[in-house]
Amino acid sequence: MSVLKPLDKLPALNKATILLVSTEDAVLQQLAESMLREDCASQLLVHLATSLPLPSNVTRPRIDLIVFVVNLHSKYSLQNVMESLRHVDASFFLGKVCFLATGAGQESHCSIHRNTILKLAHTYRSPLLFCDLKSEDFKVAIAQRLLRMLQICAGHIPGVSSLNLLSLLQRSETPTLEDPPTLEDL
Repeated sequence: MSVLKPLDKLPALNKATILLVSTEDAVLQQLAESMLREDCASQLLVHLATSLPLPSNVTRPRIDLIVFVVNLHSKYSLQNVMESLRHVDASFFLGKVCFLATGAGQESHCSIHRNTILKLAHTYRSPLLFCDLKSEDFKVAIAQRLLRMLQICAGHIPGVSSLNLLSLLQRSETPTLEDPPTLEDL
């Protein structure tokens, strides 16, 4: 089993790499294009994957930030993310993983309850962003926010580390969710 580790490669000068993981290729492609349109002081590399583990026979740069995209309208999307999380080294969860819940604008059609996603993010001590990527304004705002997080995780913002970012993004009223989510929660 191949596990993705944050420090398995040396950082490249002025490069920042983000990995977007989702079952929906079209959504990933649109989000990646929005990110590439934004101004970035670093050379931005965006890698897309439908699931983990990544192929081991491919040469890739060091990954600075992993974003797991969960579609609130698809239980398969959440199941895929939960299975992919097994292929991520624990040290990535020190500020280099983010969860992005899409479809939040249409809560009446959601097949995944918000508390399930909150529990997942709380269990992995990672930030959670809710958005609706069908709206161009939301897509641009999320792209800008992810770029800022990526620059911090890549070490391109002086005086701020991914651990600082993690503590800044933690909510003060974190829910007391004892048990991690399971596939039965679906």
